[in-house]
Amino acid sequence: MKYLLMIYGNQEKWASLLAEDWPREIAKQDAYNKKYQATGELLGGYGLADAAAAKLVSRRNGAPVVSDGPFLETKEYMASFYLVDVESEERAYELAAEMPWADQNPTEVWPILHESAADA
Repeated sequence: MKYLLMIYGNQEKWASLLAEDWPREIAKQDAYNKKYQATGELLGGYGLADAAAAKLVSRRNGAPVVSDGPFLETKEYMASFYLVDVESEERAYELAAEMPWADQNPTEVWPILHESAADA
């Protein structure tokens, strides 16, 4: 079964990390990614840009309308997400708990209910 693992963050949290600590933190995440890519459980993992770079897109008269946003009610925003394919819900929880920052920052685990025809 597939699950979406979502990690939230904020600029204050990233700014508190010393510049010399970033390579070590990135290496921990890369090790996690390689470990679960090798088992076939990690289908993809993606870090997102700062929320200030995100845009809202709607449609008006059949054309896209792009505006600044999102306008969050909280300072937390989705910082990265991972798509995993595991044998059970419990296994999804195990992978979420092994995220390098899981002791400081929880990971949301969302079951994927269905796939598009293009993915099947």
